[in-house]
Amino acid sequence: MHSRDQTIFALSSGRPPSAIAVIRLSGPQAGPALTRLAGRTPAPRRATRALLRDAAAQPIDDAIVLWFPGPASATGEDVTELHVHGGRAVVAAILEALSVQENLRPAEPGEFTRRAFENGKLDLTEAEGLDDLIHADTDQQRRQALRQLNGLLGDKARDWRTQIIEEIGRAHV
Repeated sequence: MHSRDQTIFALSSGRPPSAIAVIRLSGPQAGPALTRLAGRTPAPRRATRALLRDAAAQPIDDAIVLWFPGPASATGEDVTELHVHGGRAVVAAILEALSVQENLRPAEPGEFTRRAFENGKLDLTEAEGLDDLIHADTDQQRRQALRQLNGLLGDKARDWRTQIIEEIGRAHV
């Protein structure tokens, strides 16, 4: 099966324990996986409270769930977010409940960003800016990464490309 046909999932927030943990899914099974866990798929882009259950219908956590149908999502694919209590046992139970579902697998590092890039949601400079923002240690690094993520460098490159093409066109006239 091609990796784009697979649905990926990962803890997208910091490591437990924490007050809230965010687990994200992206791919064609994101909606069905949410329905299996929560019993339903909520309205798009609307935070909804749901009792999440494992395959044996045992409760795992009272959570907030979100549904983002593609292509209007961060990755351009169907995306689900589970905002759960950030205890180790809760996060482990959710990840286990996802891992036993067919056609779901843990995401590789950077795979959500790669899918966003491949689906035209981020250009290369924005993807690099996102990585820089995640790894920023100083306020100056954070500000620069945010400018790059917001497309500042990509906008300049597109402007330069347009100017070069126009100059080449004038040279051939």
